Parts: sequence; structure tokens; C-alpha cells
Amino acid sequence: MTQLLDVASMARWIRRDGAEAILVRMTDYLEADYRRWERFDKTPRIASHTPLGVIELMPTSDGETYSFKYVNGHPSNPSRGFQTVTAFGVLADVDTGYPTFLAEMTLLTALRTAATSALAAKTLARPDSRTLALIGAGSQSEFQALAFRGVLGIEDLRVFDIDAAAIEKVRRNLEPLGFRVHAATSVDDAVLGADIITTCTADKARNTILRADQAAPGVHVNAIGGDCPGKTELDAAILDSARVVVEFTPQTRIEGEIQQMPADFPVTELWQVLTGAAGGRSSAEEVTVFDSVGFAISDFSALRCARDATAGTDLQSALDLVADPDDPKDLFSLVDVLTPVS
Repeated sequence: MTQLLDVASMARWIRRDGAEAILVRMTDYLEADYRRWERFDKTPRIASHTPLGVIELMPTSDGETYSFKYVNGHPSNPSRGFQTVTAFGVLADVDTGYPTFLAEMTLLTALRTAATSALAAKTLARPDSRTLALIGAGSQSEFQALAFRGVLGIEDLRVFDIDAAAIEKVRRNLEPLGFRVHAATSVDDAVLGADIITTCTADKARNTILRADQAAPGVHVNAIGGDCPGKTELDAAILDSARVVVEFTPQTRIEGEIQQMPADFPVTELWQVLTGAAGGRSSAEEVTVFDSVGFAISDFSALRCARDATAGTDLQSALDLVADPDDPKDLFSLVDVLTPVS
């Protein structure tokens, strides 16, 4: 039987263990898998674009376990009463090809994105970073804050969104958890004194959410909103003068901030920094950018983390997903046409 972690059980797991603790644990899973990056099959995600959004498949395998995620991104969905992003994912046994674990990944992707951001910041940001600016106060905001506190100890947030209600939502959700939230009146206000800047907006367009003059010396920019062709958030001048780190270069050149740059624009992959194959931050004054679009290996890590944390509990349920006749060569026996249906 395939084990299922559905929406209700995913939410129960997060309540049971706490989002912050899960994010810290997931960061460890991500780091372990990124350190063995060269073992994985890697391909840019398979995307089907429409004027309203995109539907994508994100596959990978380490030779023992295969995974994929189905995910959409539809920026106009909230105005129609739907989530911008929904997803589910699968782990399968490479030896048999059988799916072993199926999970909702709308919540899990929110956790995975935040954990990946925190891993990159732990690797690239200044060790004395204490203040996080959030530009865009959508569904990812609270998860980002919890990940950065769990991994880097950050509790001071400066939040800006063109929707004042979204800023208030972040304050309402995070102040009771011990965060100090400054409701910024502009991007300039939000980045004032910030050590790390997360940009995460939903508009599917080439925007300049963050200008070069707003990225102060030594800041780490966590650019996670530019994640499809034609969608950017950063002034290209920031990239020109920064150390830019990505997940998987071929995919990021299509979807990330560096789609603005020449095809030979130099970047470093996160796994290279983690393993010491390439350098990370070179000085306290250097601007670093994590140009993150999300990659299949991160989903692989998140699925493993969720599976392991909930294994053997009532959070997982058995799902009869694979047709399994007594005789593997007699699939027809399952329909048993000679037995009348009562």
C-alpha cells in the first residue's frame, strides 16, 4: 500500500511538531541532499504555461528513490477565491517503480521554500544578521520568518506589501509568536537596517521590486518571487555587482532573476558552496543574492522529511493506489468479468 499524508494530516503534523521545529529539521534534510547533489538526476521542471498561470512537474531521483511534484502557480487565483499555489508529491521505489508515499504539497512547499531560503542564508548571509525585511506579505511570509528564526535566530521583521491588510495579517500571525514586526510604509522603509531582504511577490511580470540603491553593502538578498519566464523582482544592477547563487543553473536561467542577464553571466550553485567546491561570501561588504526558483531536489528532501517524521503514526493512512493481482501477469483477474455484479 502507498502511504498517504493528506491536507488534514499535514496540518496536524505541523501543529504537533511546530512549524519552526519542522523547518529546522527540513533544513538539515536539504543540506544533506544538496551535499550529495551529484548523485541526483537533474532536469529543469516541465512547465505548461497559459496566460493565467503555469502547471509544472518536477522530477528527480538519487538512484534509490524517485520523486516528483505537481505544482501550479496562478497569481490571479486569490481574487477568484483560490490559492496561488497548490501541489502534491510522490516518492517511489526505484527498484520496483512502485509509489510508496503520496503527500499534499501546498503546505509542504511553503515549508520547503522557507527552509531552502534559510539554508542559503545560513551559508551566504553575514553571521551577525539580525533583521529580516519581507517585501511581499503573502502566504510565504510567516514560513520565511519562522525558518529564519529557527536557523539564524532572527526575530526582527520589517514588512512591506502594497496590500496593507496583508501586512496586518503578518503582524497578527507573528507577533503572538514573539516576533517584533515593523509595518513598513515603503520598500525604502522596509530595507532600512535590514541584513537580509526576502522578495516574494506574485505579479507575473518583469518588475523592479528592489532597486540597486536599496541593497546596502553586506546585505543578503533572498529572491524567491521571480520563478517563471518573464517574472523578475530585482534591478539587474544588483546582480551585476553581487555574488549570485542558484539551485540548478539551467532552470534558473529560464525562470530566475538571471533571465535578465547574458547567457554567460557567472553564477554559483548552492551545492558547490555547501561542499566547499566554490566560495560563498567573500567579505562583510559583499552583496549576496540567492536567486531561488525552487528545484526538484528540495521537494525530494521535503517529502523525505515529512515521510520520516510521520511514519508509524496515524497521520499516515494506507492508499490502495497500485493494482496488485495475486498473479502479476493476470491484471484482468481484478475485473473478473465472469462474476456478475449484484
